[in-house]
Amino acid sequence: MEKYKNIRTFDELIELEHGKIGTESRNKYEEGAQIFMVSEMLKAARKEAKLTQEQLAEKAGTKKSYISKIENGKVNIQLSTLIRIFEQGLNRRIGLTFL
Repeated sequence: MEKYKNIRTFDELIELEHGKIGTESRNKYEEGAQIFMVSEMLKAARKEAKLTQEQLAEKAGTKKSYISKIENGKVNIQLSTLIRIFEQGLNRRIGLTFL
């Protein structure tokens, strides 16, 4: 716990645990965090639409196992596939923000 005593912000904690922005360790952490956020957004949108993974897969032209892998953060999804799942499968649009 000693290494955490001077930590005051979440950003400081992330830097302590995963390194400075731009390092390989931090980049890997950030990528994992993005995959997690996408998986949670997809899961929430699917449940809001009252669809099973199988129903969503059928509407989006993919397999249930693929939807499951996305929702569990086990696959690095292509942007075109993500757009298709949201637009065709859920009738929702995706907005992107570049930071």
